Amino acid sequence: MDKEAAKRRIEELHQILNQYNYEYHTLDRPSVPDAEYDARMRELISLEEEHPDLKAADSPSQRVGGAVLDAFQKVRHGTPMLSLGNAFNEQDLLDFDRRVRQAVGDDIAYNVELKIDGLAVSLRYENGVFLRGATRGDGTTGEDITENLKTIRSIPLKIKRPLSIEVRGEAFMPKPSFEALNEKRIQIEEEPFANPRNAAAGSLRQLDTKIAAKRNLDIFVYSIAELDEIGVETQSAGLDLLDELGFKTNKERRMCQTIEEVIDLIETLKTKRADFSYEIDGIVIKVDSLAQQEELGFTAKSPRWAVAYKFPAEEVVTKLLDIELSVGRTGVITPTAILEPVKVAGTTVQRASLHNEDLIKEKDIRLFDQVIVKKAGDIIPEVAGVLVDQRTGEEKPFHMPTECPECHSELVRIEGEVALRCINPECPAQIREGLIHFVSRNAMNIDGLGERVITQLFQEQLVSRVSDLYRLTKEELIQLERMGEKSVDNLLRSIEQSKENSLERLLFGLGIRFIGSKAAKTLAMHFENIDQLKQATKEKLLEVDEIGEKMADAVVTYFEKEEILDLLNELKELGVNMTYTGPKPVKAEESDSYFAGKTIVLTGKLEEMARNDAKAAIEALGGKLAGSVSKKTDLVIAGEAAGSKLTKAEELNIEIWDEAKMLEELKK
Repeated sequence: MDKEAAKRRIEELHQILNQYNYEYHTLDRPSVPDAEYDARMRELISLEEEHPDLKAADSPSQRVGGAVLDAFQKVRHGTPMLSLGNAFNEQDLLDFDRRVRQAVGDDIAYNVELKIDGLAVSLRYENGVFLRGATRGDGTTGEDITENLKTIRSIPLKIKRPLSIEVRGEAFMPKPSFEALNEKRIQIEEEPFANPRNAAAGSLRQLDTKIAAKRNLDIFVYSIAELDEIGVETQSAGLDLLDELGFKTNKERRMCQTIEEVIDLIETLKTKRADFSYEIDGIVIKVDSLAQQEELGFTAKSPRWAVAYKFPAEEVVTKLLDIELSVGRTGVITPTAILEPVKVAGTTVQRASLHNEDLIKEKDIRLFDQVIVKKAGDIIPEVAGVLVDQRTGEEKPFHMPTECPECHSELVRIEGEVALRCINPECPAQIREGLIHFVSRNAMNIDGLGERVITQLFQEQLVSRVSDLYRLTKEELIQLERMGEKSVDNLLRSIEQSKENSLERLLFGLGIRFIGSKAAKTLAMHFENIDQLKQATKEKLLEVDEIGEKMADAVVTYFEKEEILDLLNELKELGVNMTYTGPKPVKAEESDSYFAGKTIVLTGKLEEMARNDAKAAIEALGGKLAGSVSKKTDLVIAGEAAGSKLTKAEELNIEIWDEAKMLEELKK
């Protein structure tokens, strides 16, 4: 076939395959069998390989993935992608409606849409051709994930009119895709994803686009960034236009004339939640008129013309079959409920947290009870209560043991604590959990040393203390199950790199009682090296901001132990860094930042910035982070679902910022 004929056939195949894609992935009405689609795709790929200069950016062949990216570039959104304010109950919705009516009058209508639980993205089209896709990021700047988004077949690479527009949507992983992915991960002993949202986000941030292509993601597009510029006057008309252009929109949307209609519709949609093939975590209510939206305007963080009603945690009933006990790295005995498998918030649950013995007694939880299970934050399963009236007489009270389930040492309950604890320092479970903690992300962050590998190393008696990790050899590791030469080389490289970590990672990894990652960093910054910290008296430790008596006592006691001093000497001889190498905080008098010299509390969930990154940025500008709100607090930064700390800040009339305001100040 000559080049001109190839060009004509490629253009013809573009039209055919785009139509097949649209019918299958957007309309859910395939017109040809998969074999026909595959044959046409193979023909297109063959022609493009023969004539590479004829491969267009909007070719359907671009959906199969294959590019391996070095990193994601930053992209600035043409119009900011703001988050929505939340409503959690009927009164919140009534208050939203009242504010809207006070501003624009009673002649309003609401467009009600499902809140898809996925990853918000923007899609940019120039002259009708898909140019670029990006994550939401901080609302102003996101990451360029164009190549991964091209693998989502319901995203048109060319729309039906040559418009230059930016549209917004929610990329998600359908429930069947999520379940299949987790089954595969479990088979190869990888950690399953906690929920479809995390799975979708992880898939779209893969540098290897072939991985994203295999994840079977989907999208619902819900808005055009600048609707008024293309002659549309309402949100509902904008969604209709998106349909006409070939985008996939969610068809569960409805128009409501009153907030009472909205509330009734929400109750109906709640009952249908489990029937959808995708996860939803709420309902979005938008004023339909764009003119009224413009009149209502925005706060610093969110539009005043829209609100997201968040569903309460889903609760289900199942049978408690057993209570399993595990031993943590500090010796705490944690009970876990073993359940008859049950679906909760879209995933199958067989285990749920029981926290401690006091909770079991307080809720009178018994073996073989019918129990209520929910997911805290729609992620972590927990037993919320018991159906006492459904007891049959077979139920048995549960009693915590008097001996450690691992080493059979006597368990103790320290005064003032709710937990039972094994205090045997040679307990195998504590040693294993301590090793897992040492290599974890917030500690020494050794890639490739997950729980499975640590357990293998421990069982094979290759490691019994953290210093043993730095003596591992290729010959020893290659003998382990599922450890090939490349995996071993990567692991040894990661172990070697961890030697360069700053002191705070080592301190946190050592697992000193009461010393979390924040306290570890505070101590590392103050004392600068391990030798000075070892020699610090309780009085010197108490001079350090936010180091209290329990912490100071724990540090002094820890470094008094001969075996600890021996361990540190071993680590030092093995080349592990013992010095703080992170940025020094700016002194308040040396900084002109608003944060300088102020005591600041972060509370709630930050959406655009990792909490640790936010803390580090504020500290670098001379701010001081505190864990609780008091009269000494200067500023509270409140993210999503901020709780008692926000309430206390309001009671004390302390200045409160949202995340957007914090990000704005950090950019100055």
